[in-house]
Amino acid sequence: MQPVKTHFILIIILGLLFSIGCATKKSKIDYPTPPGYNFSAPIIIKLKSELDEISGLFYYPKDTSVFAIIDEAGYLYKIFLRKNIEIEKWKFSKKADYEDVQLVDSTFYALNSNGSITSFNFLHADSVEAEVEKGPFEGKNEFEILYYDDVKTQLVLLCKDCKVDKKNSLTAFAFNPKTKRFHKSPTYILDVEKIAGKLGLDKMKLKPSAAAINPVTKELFIVSAINKALIIADRNGVVKEAYPLDPILFKQPEGLTFTPTGDLLISNEAAEAGSPNILIFKYKEPIDEKN
Repeated sequence: MQPVKTHFILIIILGLLFSIGCATKKSKIDYPTPPGYNFSAPIIIKLKSELDEISGLFYYPKDTSVFAIIDEAGYLYKIFLRKNIEIEKWKFSKKADYEDVQLVDSTFYALNSNGSITSFNFLHADSVEAEVEKGPFEGKNEFEILYYDDVKTQLVLLCKDCKVDKKNSLTAFAFNPKTKRFHKSPTYILDVEKIAGKLGLDKMKLKPSAAAINPVTKELFIVSAINKALIIADRNGVVKEAYPLDPILFKQPEGLTFTPTGDLLISNEAAEAGSPNILIFKYKEPIDEKN
């Protein structure tokens, strides 16, 4: 009878292990994602250590590359999104705390964390013409976001931590690339309390790190590295939805851009955990369940 008892005990142990395994799989958090995207299946492009602190990101459709900058260095990088990653770089300024970059027509615009904008053009491969415009902001302010609104034809700076803001709001300012001047009044104010509610929180201190307008949906996508959240709003900053992000996948998202067809690209700094990378999420037209 002993072999029978042993066999029975073994079956019970295997059953328990199977149950524990199933419970473990079920306990994994399924993070919600915006319509048209699948955040659980990105294309991951690992980058070289030179880009450990990759910050701003701008997609360049002419050769399927992205322009980027890194913190504390006045270099513009061009990253070719190929099987064998290639990188080119050009110096456009001295060292400073640069946070984001945009290309409008043939001019680049780099955002400093204090709100000033450096506009520059490359006259030749080894020659650059740059101009700095200081923001009309009083007191100590911090910015990480600069994106282009092609309808309003203006660059938009969204506060990360500004003196003018209250606990439940973040202010956005506009910069005219034609006149290279800042607008005096805010272009919109982001309702942080509404974002907290969308995330199921009573309150939060939102610190956004990157943003861009989706060319397909025409919505503003805002990501926060600190809060591990993605916010979707309209062009006027009216909040529509907010999504918590997987902290393992989005270890430190500091750059965000789109392809013309709506594919979403988000860059992560190394963040003391492996290599920096670019995550690519393909856009697929959502199915209308009503039809």
